[in-house]
This record gives sequence, structure tokens and C-alpha cells, in this order.
Amino acid sequence: MPTFSKDDIPKDWQELLGNYFDSSDWINLVSNLQSALDIDPAMVRPESSQFFRALKLTAVDSVKVVILGQDPYHSPGLAQGLAFSIPENIPANSREFPSSLRNIGKALALEGFGHLPNGDLTTWAEQGVLLLNTALSVRLGEAGSHANLGWKSLIDRLISGLASQRPHLVWMLWGAHAQSKIALIESSIDQLILQSSHPSGLGVYKTNKPFLEPGAKVSCGHFTKANQWLKQLNKEEIIWVGETPQTNLFS
Repeated sequence: MPTFSKDDIPKDWQELLGNYFDSSDWINLVSNLQSALDIDPAMVRPESSQFFRALKLTAVDSVKVVILGQDPYHSPGLAQGLAFSIPENIPANSREFPSSLRNIGKALALEGFGHLPNGDLTTWAEQGVLLLNTALSVRLGEAGSHANLGWKSLIDRLISGLASQRPHLVWMLWGAHAQSKIALIESSIDQLILQSSHPSGLGVYKTNKPFLEPGAKVSCGHFTKANQWLKQLNKEEIIWVGETPQTNLFS
């Protein structure tokens, strides 16, 4: 039977969370998640071993960019513990390929980085892009179904702890849900906060800060702005697509 415990979280992230594990919030989260797993683990996505995959792939000291998602994909075969990422074997022209990830690919192409070869964003995580959802599990077929199980307290502590301990981070906040976390970030030292509408099919063009302009001919430029920020700090830029970033429209 799958289990859920503090030991699933890497030691460096445990240290960042400090005394959180002594709180009633953590006890409540463990109880709620274990109950869901005990009832039917096959209905919980991703598998419990992947709840903290984003933290395992991106160490605290390596974080350069944070992209906040909402909750894991609730369709079968998609969630893999990284916000917006899906397994590489999902064809880009299939109905299973999420609209949000499709629009992320459009933005990258518009900014001159080229086309994503597939929907697996693991290479981003390995370069210091923390792909963090604000709930790390979901019931299969039910979007937002685990949002009230207790994930909020954990993710808020991760966000505020990271912002306070790591200056000069880039935060990509897409949509109102991600932007609700701004108060946890903006009081910290020298953080670059980039905001736009959510890249999903329903919201990509909405708000006065669209992720893509209507007609999908101009991007919000977040990927370029992130690399410009890193370059100014003499940090290695993120290779968003391929071996090296190409000259782009926003440089």
C-alpha cells in the first residue's frame, strides 16, 4: 500500500521548511493524503512516489526560476510530479496534449527558442527551474479535488522560505491562482516577478497581461526576460529548447 511521509521530501527542502513538520498543518496533510491513498491509490495522481518529484530534481541551492502551477493533470497518464510537464511519449498533435503546455510551446517559439520536442520538461527542472504545483496531488478525473486536503500550508511555506533564503529568483506567475502567492514573495530581496494570464486554452488571451496576444503572434516574453535577468547576474541561462537558446524577438 502506498504511503506518504516526511521522508519523501529531500533533506535540503526539509531544512528549508524548518519546524513545519511539528505543526498541526503537516499532521492534517499526512492524515488526509494517507486516507485518500488507503481508499484507492489508483485514483490518486501522480503516484505518491512522485508527489515531491519537483523537489527531488531541483535542489534548493540550484533554484533559479520558479513556475507555479495549480494542481496535477487529472487525466490518465499525464501527471508526473512537475507542473505543466507530461511524459514525452504523449504526441503533440493528440487530444491528450494539454492546451496550457501547447501554448507554452507557442510562446517559446515566438520568443525564438524553437519548438519543444515533446511535453516532458524534466530538463528544465534539472537546470534549476522549480516546476511547483500549489497542490501536489489530485483525484483522477476531478480537477482541484485535493486542493483542500492541506497542501496549501506546505506550499506556502516552501514559497515563502525559498523567497526569503534565495535572492534574485525569477517567479513566473500565470493566472490568478499563482498570483495569489505574490504576498509571500514580494517582501523578499530582489525577486523578479513576472505575471500574465494562465496559458490554458480558456485563459491564455484574457486579462490585461495575456500570456499570448490574441492571434498568438506575440508572447508575454517571460522566458526571454528570465534569461536576461540571469545573464545580468552572471548566472547560466536556462536552455528552454535544444542545446542553446537562439537569438529571439525580445532581446
